[in-house]
Amino acid sequence: MLCNCLARGRKCGNVVAVATTPSARRIGTKDSQTRAQLVDAAERLLLEEGYAAVTSRKVAAAAGLKPQLVHYYFRTMEDLYLEIFRRQAEANISGFEQAVADGVTLQQLWRMNADARAAVFTIEFVALANHHKAIKAELARFAERFRSAQQTAFARALAAAGVDENQLPPVVGLLLMTGLAQVLGLEQMIGVTTGHAETKAFVDDLLAGLEVRPVTPSTRRRRGSRRR
Repeated sequence: MLCNCLARGRKCGNVVAVATTPSARRIGTKDSQTRAQLVDAAERLLLEEGYAAVTSRKVAAAAGLKPQLVHYYFRTMEDLYLEIFRRQAEANISGFEQAVADGVTLQQLWRMNADARAAVFTIEFVALANHHKAIKAELARFAERFRSAQQTAFARALAAAGVDENQLPPVVGLLLMTGLAQVLGLEQMIGVTTGHAETKAFVDDLLAGLEVRPVTPSTRRRRGSRRR
């Protein structure tokens, strides 16, 4: 029994319960070079062998580090998965926004979406999302952000190509484009490529027929001043 003299404001002689909480486990800093090495190694494993290969031992071995360091920098493997995803997703969104900042054509948007590596990355995390609620929520959050940015760019590209939005709503055209790109990426990942070359060539030719010089913010300002 402990005297409540340990607790301020109570008379001595009463028994009190002392609540204890385990101290938080120390976690390595986010800007550590070692942490970045682990994330790089984990991402390579995920893309080359699938998410099931991303274990603490394999990640450490691929990074040339001790397995204990994985759990020093990440409380759980889910935290590591999330870091891989967030880092790549943020880079993708930032890169996309920079690429389309001054105008983009439909053909350029198609080529951006036809990136096989990006499709593999997405597919692996969709599979992970089936088993991890936190990853599912993060995947949805970034997907909505990316779709919003893509939809804006697609609408501008349609306008530049002279395609009426009533004829092809931007969100519909975007989903057709990204959906086809993801199917091609999935099939390529499992070794199925029948019809891929023909499909890509057809889409390229179709979009090339619509392609004109992209409308840029500076172009819009010049056109506006001419109207005045």
